[in-house]
Amino acid sequence: MIKLSVSPRVLAMTAVGVCLIGGAVVAQTAPLPAIQWDVRRLDQLDRNVRRLERALTQRNAAGEPVLVQPDPEVVALQGRVAAMDQRLQDLEQTFQRVNADGERLTFQLDETQRANETLRTRLAQAEERVGKLETEAELNAPIVANSPTGAAPGDLAAAVRLLSSDRPRGVRALETLIVTWPEAAEAREANLRLGDLSVQANDRANAVSYYAAALKDWPKTAWAPEATLKLADALLATDRKTQGCAALSEFTRRYPEAPAALKTRATQTRTRAACAA
Repeated sequence: MIKLSVSPRVLAMTAVGVCLIGGAVVAQTAPLPAIQWDVRRLDQLDRNVRRLERALTQRNAAGEPVLVQPDPEVVALQGRVAAMDQRLQDLEQTFQRVNADGERLTFQLDETQRANETLRTRLAQAEERVGKLETEAELNAPIVANSPTGAAPGDLAAAVRLLSSDRPRGVRALETLIVTWPEAAEAREANLRLGDLSVQANDRANAVSYYAAALKDWPKTAWAPEATLKLADALLATDRKTQGCAALSEFTRRYPEAPAALKTRATQTRTRAACAA
């Protein structure tokens, strides 16, 4: 059995000049001068190749197969290619796992964001409900004497400012002022303002009590004449004609120096209500 080492480098084989002599192969190991390839040399190379093919065929037919051993460099190269191919497959599988993990994490992140939005909404709603409950508890608690500024004028000014930003708490502040300073002139004005707020809320029955408290003992303040007409209007609107007409009479008797516009308004109200002269 003859073993031949076949290299992929064809040009090296041609440079060596393989020759077949009497069935023996002689390899020219020393480097040869550069070959000038012409038609004759090419024909000779072709004949040698054909002889080699016939020799291989004859030995195979005679039961002496020729084993062709691969070039070690080729084997090493094939091993490296196989290793690189395996690494590429491993990398591809790794990328697939990373992509799958990324998609799963993205989905989980989206789910978490949606859950957070839901929690934030529910928290805001809960805070709003708690705020309303706290406000209701504050506004419905018994009113006790309390002076934020330590003086009736300061408390009234603070209550008026609070009305512009938080009406329920402003109303509460006016009511607290009345309890804290019942004999002060500011308590009368607080009742007057509460009466006006009741009229705005279409609660004229409540407005009557506030106007009456503001006009107790018929004060001589600048706002008293108009407050008397407001009391009369509230009484007439709540079907208390007798009391309403009486308030109009008190307006004429108590405030003869009232502005002409208020006197005209009083006359119109008296006529509309058909009060006795």
